[in-house]
Amino acid sequence: MNKKQKKMLIRILLAACLMIAMNFIPVTGMLRFALYLVPYLIIGYDILIKAWKGIKNRQVFDESFLMAVATIGAMALAVSRDGDYTEAIAVMLFYQIGEWFQSYAVGKSRRNISELMDIRPDYANVEQDGSLVQVDPDEVEIGSVIVVQPGEKVPIDGVVAEGSSSLNTSALTGESVPRNIGAGEEVISGCINMTGVLKIRTTKEFGESTVSRILDLVENASSRKSKSENFISKFARVYTPLVCCSALALAFLPPLVRMFMLGLPADFGDWIYRALTFLVISCPCALVVSIPLSFFAGIGGAGNAGVLVKGSNYLETMSRTRCVVFDKTGTLTEGVFEVNAVHHNEMEQEKLLEYAALAESASSHPISKSLQQAYGKPIDRTRVSDIQEISGNGVTARVDGHMVAAGNGKLMKRLQVEYKDCHHTGTIVHMVIDGVYAGHIVISDRIKSHAKEAVAALKSAGVNRTVMLTGDTDAVARQVAAELGIDEVYSELLPEGKVQKVEELLEKKNEKEKLAFVGDGINDAPVLSRADIGIAMGAMGSDAAIEAADVVLMDDDPLKIAKAVRISRKCLRIVYENIWFAIGIKAICLLLGALGIANMWLAVFADVGVMILAVLNAIRALFVKKL
Repeated sequence: MNKKQKKMLIRILLAACLMIAMNFIPVTGMLRFALYLVPYLIIGYDILIKAWKGIKNRQVFDESFLMAVATIGAMALAVSRDGDYTEAIAVMLFYQIGEWFQSYAVGKSRRNISELMDIRPDYANVEQDGSLVQVDPDEVEIGSVIVVQPGEKVPIDGVVAEGSSSLNTSALTGESVPRNIGAGEEVISGCINMTGVLKIRTTKEFGESTVSRILDLVENASSRKSKSENFISKFARVYTPLVCCSALALAFLPPLVRMFMLGLPADFGDWIYRALTFLVISCPCALVVSIPLSFFAGIGGAGNAGVLVKGSNYLETMSRTRCVVFDKTGTLTEGVFEVNAVHHNEMEQEKLLEYAALAESASSHPISKSLQQAYGKPIDRTRVSDIQEISGNGVTARVDGHMVAAGNGKLMKRLQVEYKDCHHTGTIVHMVIDGVYAGHIVISDRIKSHAKEAVAALKSAGVNRTVMLTGDTDAVARQVAAELGIDEVYSELLPEGKVQKVEELLEKKNEKEKLAFVGDGINDAPVLSRADIGIAMGAMGSDAAIEAADVVLMDDDPLKIAKAVRISRKCLRIVYENIWFAIGIKAICLLLGALGIANMWLAVFADVGVMILAVLNAIRALFVKKL
């Protein structure tokens, strides 16, 4: 509880005690009014000030204005009748109790997000003249060596130059299991060093590091409003002036009709009391407060679970997801390729791998990396020239004076070279040296441990269609899809082919149903942007993918996709519960107030009681059950 909340609580308790005490003091007239005015001003002075500022700024119609008019009117009626002032004070008192609950709920949501925001490092340690100097992370240049001691946050992305340790990544990924790292391994900013001292060579500036990107996503999330929030904002702007005019009509039209048309007593006091009750009931606090709070809590709960949602509009869209399209490599599979076999080769296996590794030396594709790793020796780039990469086919290059081609069946057809089919499942790299087929290399990727469970979890969460897109061969793609239980698979696709396939799927689906695409590579950025909702896998995914995505999963666990869908659906369910509950109760109470059946106490429940219940319901969005 912060200082502001504590002060409000003291005011509430003090006003309540004084209001109760007033009932035991036997005074009447203006002295009685003056004594009751003390608890009224203690609890309501800030509301009166807000209402006055609103009038001065020509922004009259808000809840502060409604509460001020209703309570001042009730106090004036009590003065004219020398009646009970308790109702007016109680209305303001319970309104402030509702405001306190709202403040507490927002504070709790903010604290949840603040835990994520705590990943911001305050300093970076740089070694100067044998001692550590703390500098602003913004001042550290790429390639500098920083020192991270046990208990400190890693301030900037980099590679471990010296030392080994365990890292606490829970603030980023939501996972409590530490990650062990050593020399040569990549480290992302925002993690907490737990054991050993690390020397890290920075690979990015602070502004481009993981921690900065995450903080930017979180800070901008509230600016992207959902359709529900925009509707409530527009609704409140129309609704509040409407009910004020209705209350004014209720106060004066019926008594004037009674007096001039029916010849009956006007009874202005009774009708003004009804109008004031109508005003209190009509306050749209429950809707205006609880709907944004529900989305805010949903984003906070998701962030705490390692799922960053860039705005409540994306949370709303994700709740309607019925089709999930996966990129295969790095999303459902590890993206760690290994050479498993070499077939139909006449030259030595090591020599063929050497030609393949050198020909692929300029490429950063995982297949190329696996060939270089299988070769296992430093790459001498002076031996390679005339490298040409053919998208979706492979590469050609001159190695030690020999013309080498390495690629798939499409490349072989392009070069008009007969090749041997392979009955093994995996990515097949065919080799041609000086125009003669030299054999092929079998490379396979490992399926992620939770991938099958993740697909099943999505289906149980209400996703009725799963699709996999890949540039891999049809045989490999179908085997992976069958093993994971994926409904449809499209293989041998170029990057532009993936975009076309997603566009086809978007055209075929129902308008109300949304399509999500999940990917992690730079080639996935166009597809992430084209889908209804783009989900980027892993903080270590490419910058382009994270920038293009609407939702970012902070680790590479595909189970988080189902969790993100469940969070969004729970949040939207709470939003609709609050909308129908608030509108339903208010409609009934407004009718009762207009008919003179409802008094100020029922009005208090219709306003404050409904708001408190709606706020407490909204807080539920913070809590995410484990799958």
